[in-house]
Amino acid sequence: MLRLFKIQEGTIRERRLPDDQTERALAEADWIDARDPDDEERSLFQGLLHTDLPESDDIEEIEASARCFVDQAGVHIHSLFLTQSENRHHTETVACILQSKRLITIRESELADFRLLRMRARRGQVEAQSPEELLVTLFEQKVENHADTLEDLHQQLEEVSYLVLEDEQASLEDAIDRLARLEDSNGKIRLCLMDTQRNISFLLRHLRTQPEHLETLREIMRDIETLMSHTTFLFDKINFLMDSTQGFINIEQNQIIKMFSIAAVVFLPPTLVASIYGMNFEVMPELKWMLGYPWALGLMVASGIAPFWYFKRKGWL
Repeated sequence: MLRLFKIQEGTIRERRLPDDQTERALAEADWIDARDPDDEERSLFQGLLHTDLPESDDIEEIEASARCFVDQAGVHIHSLFLTQSENRHHTETVACILQSKRLITIRESELADFRLLRMRARRGQVEAQSPEELLVTLFEQKVENHADTLEDLHQQLEEVSYLVLEDEQASLEDAIDRLARLEDSNGKIRLCLMDTQRNISFLLRHLRTQPEHLETLREIMRDIETLMSHTTFLFDKINFLMDSTQGFINIEQNQIIKMFSIAAVVFLPPTLVASIYGMNFEVMPELKWMLGYPWALGLMVASGIAPFWYFKRKGWL
């Protein structure tokens, strides 16, 4: 799917893709957003760029030289974006190609950052004078969305913190599952921030001759550094709550083992008494004693109460 955008009077406007003048519309667009392009759309792109489009395997390369570089087609930046499905966060790489007259973005699926940018463009809220400024705006919005996601994670972490530390009826196994999800999401956000930091550093070097964008890029870098510190704080708190949860689970398990141990010790003396009087020897004086049976029962009860009373007095129960 292709979406075309044009800069008009300092704002980005979405334009309909005509069926009969597709190549001309692509050539005149200031921003071309391609989501999972098919073979025909790739052919149009390759004719426009005079080069091959990057494949999925090439986009996912993690080397800096493979993610940020310049060639005859323009400036290439492969950047990680955050997406969410089934209450889990995932990362997806978007290929951004910056040319002198246009910006091209290629991605595999729908992303919240692009959906929000399109919505703002329809309302005339995205100001841009050039494709370079549009790319800077895209990264600026991306970092803002990461900040919002971190705030949401922090709020969820506060809820889990209450469950672990204050709610005595809470399921600790459920708390561990939620903490694991939060740790995974926080790690994905940190990965995106680190990748964006590398992208911004590359843009700062490339756009050195355009001072009007440098201050915005530096401000984005400062925001990223602040968010990186926040992710570290969240990691520390998640680890603390994870350790606390496991500690509480161990305490519960120790209490259960303690009860079994006490029960074993309490019933051991009565078992010994019953075993003695269960012996089949011919010479046992108590066998013909009328009070032998009550005596044995009383002795078993007393031998069971005695260790229980001793443990209670020592404060072990």
